[in-house]
Amino acid sequence: MRPIVISDKFDGGNISVIDASDPLNIQLEIKPDNASDFFQWFYFRLEGEVGQTCRIHITNAGQASYTDGWKDYKVCTSWSREDWFRTNTEYNNGILSFDITLEQNAVYFSFFQPFSHERHLDLLSWAQEDARLSLETLGQSLDGHAMSLLHISGTDTPQHTVWLIARQHPGETMAEWFVEGLLEALLDRDNSQATQLLQTTEFYIVPNMNPDGSVRGNLRTNAAGANLNREWQSPTMEYSPEVYLVREKMLAVGGDLFLDIHGDEALPYNFVAGCEGNPSYNDYHARLECVFKEAFMQISADFQDEVGYPKTPAGKANLTIAANWLGEQFKTLAFTIEMPFKDNANLPNPRTGWSASRSAQLGKDVLFPIRATLAILDS
Repeated sequence: MRPIVISDKFDGGNISVIDASDPLNIQLEIKPDNASDFFQWFYFRLEGEVGQTCRIHITNAGQASYTDGWKDYKVCTSWSREDWFRTNTEYNNGILSFDITLEQNAVYFSFFQPFSHERHLDLLSWAQEDARLSLETLGQSLDGHAMSLLHISGTDTPQHTVWLIARQHPGETMAEWFVEGLLEALLDRDNSQATQLLQTTEFYIVPNMNPDGSVRGNLRTNAAGANLNREWQSPTMEYSPEVYLVREKMLAVGGDLFLDIHGDEALPYNFVAGCEGNPSYNDYHARLECVFKEAFMQISADFQDEVGYPKTPAGKANLTIAANWLGEQFKTLAFTIEMPFKDNANLPNPRTGWSASRSAQLGKDVLFPIRATLAILDS
């Protein structure tokens, strides 16, 4: 019987082998983010003999950052790294366990379907083929990755400016799948909704706010250990250049609507978090939020507004968070959009759970609530 070989030596990989000598008792640990104590993202390759059954135990799951994320969780699994499906897990006494019988020699497991840096570069290359789009490097991350910004417009005199940023937390890969879907819809010249929107509106899109953490296999932080979604009041080039560079561009060009795309480990729903705790929040902001949510529910059965985060009391917002800072700075709609790592409990898919393709579809659907909200600004 050939030995089990486990590796994470690739883009976004994360696992540590404790003991792989017994295929029925493989013991692994998730590595913490390189400069912080956060951990939950994993991504690794297991190789063995076809027909062999393996039982995998992630022994430090009980110390992960969001242990509620293991309840009803199914691990993302793939033979090809293209087609991903879910494998049942058990979570007992702080250990996450799952089985696989090898149909091929090698199989991949991940916390959610990965979005590699190579795919990120491919997305930028594909998008810039459209003459309505320009690609700009705002600067570099601490590891030297480009902080890429896409500017898209079908007019030289836009009436509205929409910002969308994704993947501040690198392990939330569904956020960049969302952006890929959005770009496919927005740049589709046969999509009349998108074409009409671009006649009046410019978009600024940052597909990946945290390329260093993404490549390193981090869950939540950048190369310096910064949680970028707590850096918006006073970012620095030394600790959080990603936020500093994007924030400076936002201050230079302004904006009418801001969306920050994320994933939630525990809640099996798609929802938004607003700025109701901001000092300047008023009936106008509430109306914009209501219009956006109602329109999103009209276009997508995957979006709902019954389950989400508790509302922040008035005046108690944490202004280091992107959406809160943006809403307060620009006095307009700023939302955090959250997607599940598990599944949409309202419309479950037993084979794939919440997936890359469903994330992309939600990104396509978001054009409708954006249009509806901008119409309020014109009224």
